[in-house]
Parts: sequence; C-alpha cells; structure tokens
Amino acid sequence: MAETTQSGSPLRPLGDRVVVRPLTEVEAGTVSASGIIIPDSAKKEKPEQGVVVAVGAGKWNEDGDKRMVMDVKVGDKVVFSKYGYDEVKVDGKEFFIVSESSILGVFTN
Repeated sequence: MAETTQSGSPLRPLGDRVVVRPLTEVEAGTVSASGIIIPDSAKKEKPEQGVVVAVGAGKWNEDGDKRMVMDVKVGDKVVFSKYGYDEVKVDGKEFFIVSESSILGVFTN
C-alpha cells in the first residue's frame, strides 16, 4: 500500500487528493521582483498555480485491490483548474485541496 507524502503541510490528503500551497505574488508573477504590482485585469481567468506540499496515497483501482500511482510529488509546481479545488485555512495559512484529476500540468523547471 502506498504512503502519503508530506512536506510542510498541516493536512494529510486522502485518496487521490493533493494539498497545494498557492504561489506567492512574486512566484505567480502578480508582483514583479522589484515590487511592481500587476493588476488582476491583466491575468483574466487563468488557471490556478501552486506548489504541492502533500500527496495522498492514490485512488483505488477498479478491482479495489491496488492503489494507483500518483503522477505528482511534493515540491512540484502545478497548474490546476480554477474551479477544481477546495480552499482551506490552517493557522492563518491558505492551502488548496485538489483532486489529481483537476491538476492540468506540472511545470518542468
């Protein structure tokens, strides 16, 4: 049986869910490194982005006897569906709980 993987997450995701920390304004490009703020109107309805901080054990296969391997790992920078997540706050920090199927891609660099 697969184990959940965590790094800096106060939550342990279940099944095929992933806990994602939203990108900071600088990481997301809404504030430049020099501090210039880029308005929301310039980014119109883009998918969300974040860094994976915890990964569930995976979804059970159709026979129910084996877990499916997760395609993401802790530390991956991912982009996910704008409406495909649940937002939670723990100790004043914001996290997203995302189903693996709502993750659209993993940044390669």
